[in-house]
Amino acid sequence: MFPRPDRRRRLATATMALGLLCSLSTSAWAGSRDPVPAHRHAPVTRVPSAAGSSTPLSGYAIQSTAKVGDSAEAVSSPGYPATGWYPAGPRSTVLAALLADGRYADPFHSTDQDKIPRADFQVPWWYRADFTVTDTTERTHLDFSGVISAADVYVNGRQVGRASDVVGAYTHHELDISSLVKSGTNTVAFRIRPNEPNKNLTMGWIDWLQPPPDRNMGIVRDVLVRRGGPVALRDAHVVTKLAVPSLATADLTVKAQARNDSATAVTAEISGTVAGTAVTRSVPLAAHETKTVTFSPADVPGLRLTSPKVWWPAGMGGQPLYDLDLTASVSGTASDTAHESFGIRDVQAPLNSDGARQYRINGRKLLIKGGGWSPDEFLRWDSTYVEDRLKYALDLGLNTIRLEGHIEPDEFFGLADRYGVLTLPGWECCDKWEGQVNGSGETGDEWTAADYPVAKASMAAEAARLRDHPSVISFLIGSDYAPDATIEKNYLDALKAADWPNPVVSSASDRSSPQLGSSGMKMSGPYDWIPPNYWYAKREGGATGFNSETSAGPDIPTLDTLHRMMTPAELDTLWKNPDTRQYHRSPSPVFGTLKIYDAALTGRYGAPTGLADYVRKAQLAQYENVRAQYEAYARNATDASKPATGMIYWMFNSGWTSLHWQLTDRYLDQGGAYFGAKKANEPLHVQYSYDDRSVVVVNNRHAAAGGLTARATLFNPDGTQKYDRTVTGVTVNGDGAHGTALTLPASVSGLSSSYLLRLTLTGADGKEVSRNVYWLSTKADTLDWAKTDWYHTPTTGYADLKGLASMAQAPVSATASTESSGGTSTTTVTLRNTGNGRTPSLFTDVHLVDAQGKPVLPVRWSDNEVALWPGESVTLTATYRTADLHGSAPGVRVSGWNTPERTVPAA
Repeated sequence: MFPRPDRRRRLATATMALGLLCSLSTSAWAGSRDPVPAHRHAPVTRVPSAAGSSTPLSGYAIQSTAKVGDSAEAVSSPGYPATGWYPAGPRSTVLAALLADGRYADPFHSTDQDKIPRADFQVPWWYRADFTVTDTTERTHLDFSGVISAADVYVNGRQVGRASDVVGAYTHHELDISSLVKSGTNTVAFRIRPNEPNKNLTMGWIDWLQPPPDRNMGIVRDVLVRRGGPVALRDAHVVTKLAVPSLATADLTVKAQARNDSATAVTAEISGTVAGTAVTRSVPLAAHETKTVTFSPADVPGLRLTSPKVWWPAGMGGQPLYDLDLTASVSGTASDTAHESFGIRDVQAPLNSDGARQYRINGRKLLIKGGGWSPDEFLRWDSTYVEDRLKYALDLGLNTIRLEGHIEPDEFFGLADRYGVLTLPGWECCDKWEGQVNGSGETGDEWTAADYPVAKASMAAEAARLRDHPSVISFLIGSDYAPDATIEKNYLDALKAADWPNPVVSSASDRSSPQLGSSGMKMSGPYDWIPPNYWYAKREGGATGFNSETSAGPDIPTLDTLHRMMTPAELDTLWKNPDTRQYHRSPSPVFGTLKIYDAALTGRYGAPTGLADYVRKAQLAQYENVRAQYEAYARNATDASKPATGMIYWMFNSGWTSLHWQLTDRYLDQGGAYFGAKKANEPLHVQYSYDDRSVVVVNNRHAAAGGLTARATLFNPDGTQKYDRTVTGVTVNGDGAHGTALTLPASVSGLSSSYLLRLTLTGADGKEVSRNVYWLSTKADTLDWAKTDWYHTPTTGYADLKGLASMAQAPVSATASTESSGGTSTTTVTLRNTGNGRTPSLFTDVHLVDAQGKPVLPVRWSDNEVALWPGESVTLTATYRTADLHGSAPGVRVSGWNTPERTVPAA
């Protein structure tokens, strides 16, 4: 390899923030500027008395301690007049609540976020909530995690938790408040301390985006009020053991903690069902005693399932889930209940002969094709928005999402389970989490003695929370650095105690830890622009091994999104001045400008002539680069030597309005990066290899594909055909196998320096199953491998694609119609190149728009950004929520590299 600092060491300031999630409606995200009423009450949470009930607080009133002169005892007592306080949702950072209240302008626009005073968030803030109970015969507990960064906790004027104990975003806390709760109104108050990711085991934004001024201080997971009798059920889970490779049987072992919270001995009856099998046991418990209750096939034969319903990632099979339901009863009266959903599947991730980590699900190898996940910058939770993004991941043909820190709440993993999206959660780099082990000059304070138990408790809590989710296939206990022996042992002890069922990985980089050994992953970038042929080299970030985060850096969004996020002056600077720092790229000094990216855009395509020209060239460049990245890894996945085993695109999405690291933008609009990935990850796909000119068919389906016909045709930009070859009888095995159909000649007579390659693949029935168009050059991009650094490899010579500018205009007709049913609409669009000459329409984009011409989002297209030769037509479909039209009639806006823009009705 080469000497380099580990990635993302680019922040010169300590303005990194942490996060989880917070509850605010999507409509609040615009940051309106309405004044806040002088007095507004937080909602009162009504807590039922039913044993086993678990009720989240429905919201808070919040205020800066700088504006509250009253004592903690007074603030946390029922009836306290929280005059002038701000309402906050049940999962809310301070700034998220203030944005919802309209205190500040839209922080996603221009540099408006910089105008928010940071000093307001350098003191603790109060979070205050009232809840009511009708009786006090049941025991009451406060159950919570997600406090950022620490909190003193009070109930009815009494302190029940100290910030020295209630510390860390991931630690789980259960406080017995039974003696303090009274019939009627009760008050809980949290005095939240400011967050500093370099000093606290929380979360930081690293160089993903401009960090929020409050650094996400707040409460970003539910605070639950739990009611129950003398015996509590906790830690209920199911350990599954699937017979692999037969999948014929599965053994289920149920475990739960039965805890006697009373001062007298009791006998608890633990009963319920797991996967439809009844279980029951009497458990004697001394006063304040806790016992582990276990049910296994040894004592309950029904827990050995025959022909189990096996959970698979999307595209490999179904996603069935089973249920565990338990009740603890004392003297015939229910005392507590527990419920968990789980899936049956097996995950293995051994190192292959090259030392790369190779995942196997239910005995079958798979290439990890993923993206890095970002929550909303202000950690606002919106289940619909999250679900839309997970659907986008499936639409792109991805199978995995990596969460480097910012580990989402339970609903996220429930959605991933349901949709079959694999997840790779883990701790993050570049702040306190790796402060004890990172290199010189890195951010993140070294650990004190107090940090070790917080880290171990964080690991224990997340392991217990995630272990039953079949979508979770590993935990990465390090990112850029692996933990040292002490930290690793603490993590592994916590994972073992939680019955963690999945592989544990020492880090996301090429490092080792004492017990786990090598990570089997690499973190060699790139993080900034490199040309498409880079990906085919089996070195650095190229298509070999498991690359945990990598991309060609900037992903300029669509013109629609750019107009939403930047001022006219900023947009003018965007395309004119490559050396200017771009606020919407990164706070990092390394990634502050678009200099490398813009030089490549000009060097390959020609200097932009305006904003629209800059954006169209950017979309073309991003399509070819992202496509090449996924295609190279797919082609090399089954190689005998140094195969590719996994690749996480850095990143799948952004938490704000960004100019880099995103396959889809903040508003879920789609451009070249999105459709390049979608094209590359087709189930059955024909592709071109930039390294050896081979035309390869990749079969991502399980079954083999035979009787295929591959055709490759070369054209000059004016549409003149210069080469054509058809190969019949192509057969490719399944599960990611590939076969070479043909190899293009090294030179073709009369081929211009810029040219087009059209690939088609037809099935035995003669129907087209894959079509792929490339824009190429007889002059290759030249990489200076010797000067590779941690974020890119310099390019010393660019491919000549300037000839594309000479393409004649190609008229494209469009007809569209829409059908709606059950809240979902489908718009069908037929495009036809009606030109009389030979010139194709290149990169023809179709956008669904409303009557005002604004994009209707989210939307899932069958295909997009297509190329059509004269006389050719294609029919595309767009699926979306009817409500997202907001009553407008749909339209279809058609544009392209050499196609005039026009909009046609689609009602």
